Amino acid sequence: MSFVIRAARAGDLAHLYEMAKLTGGGFTNLPPDRTALAAKLARGAEAFGRDTATLRDELFVLMLENTATREVRGTCQLITHVGQKHPFYSYRIGTLTQHSRELERTFRAEMLTLTTDLEGASEVGGLFLHPGERAGGLGLLLARSRYLFIRAHRQRFAERTLAELRGVIDEAGGSPFWDGLAGRFFGMSFQQADEFNAINGHQFIADLMPKHPIYTAMLTEGARAAIGLPHPSGRAAMRMLEHEGFAFENYVDIFDGGPTMTARTDQIRTVRDARDATVVAVEDDGGEGTEALVATGRLDGFRCAYGAVRARDGGVVLGRGCAATLGIEPGATVSWIGRV
Repeated sequence: MSFVIRAARAGDLAHLYEMAKLTGGGFTNLPPDRTALAAKLARGAEAFGRDTATLRDELFVLMLENTATREVRGTCQLITHVGQKHPFYSYRIGTLTQHSRELERTFRAEMLTLTTDLEGASEVGGLFLHPGERAGGLGLLLARSRYLFIRAHRQRFAERTLAELRGVIDEAGGSPFWDGLAGRFFGMSFQQADEFNAINGHQFIADLMPKHPIYTAMLTEGARAAIGLPHPSGRAAMRMLEHEGFAFENYVDIFDGGPTMTARTDQIRTVRDARDATVVAVEDDGGEGTEALVATGRLDGFRCAYGAVRARDGGVVLGRGCAATLGIEPGATVSWIGRV
């Protein structure tokens, strides 16, 4: 397979913009705004250019490229330390239990509390795969390449990692959760708020969002039904996150009510179970071996692709196609993990 994950470059702006226009809204990390996307690429270039292994507020942008055609067909992002420039807000779902002795009844009320509990975590997000490529495991390659990148630069990421899944969006591009809750306080549509947040950050939430807990019984039926549900297109992504060890711990997005998944970074399956090895030989494709994700290099030299890996003489043998895609020869060091 001639697809590789690589670091984003300034020349990828047009590719990012074209993909951003295909997201359909509710995709905060990939706004269809050239200025915002150019700023992301510039911030990413600064992060790739810093070679000090310390935790800071940084953004890394990765791209999926077809090495045969040079077409860019997907992207994903890693944020190392959320909530440092702007507060990182979530709603936490909780329950308040009250008992009336006179009525001999116990009442349990579900509540949404505005919180910054997840501040300081790392975030994996911004994953988008071109609709024409949603086959052959490329979404899996994009998603798991982020964990191999974290593994290669572990000291630059926090102890906890989160992933926000896009919530339910209706056919008109609106959000039932937003319309039933935050939209009542902001005087703007979901699309307007989402676009403003993507470009300007969360501070307007702190300025206008009510600070008291919200009883979900007071919301519309549509808003209640959307709490904690991923967009239909995100269900596969949720399953992949669960397979990596992420869990839903009652945090939801303040805009669309989509679930926020969290995991201890060192317990993410790919981070924990990947193995490092030296490439001792490169052979023609088609031999025996484990189908795997294989990564090599650091920072802007990071590359990740699918390939067959076979143990030999204290190292591994790679297929010639994978080695060519990664641009490596015998003697190179790789990290790899089985595709399954």
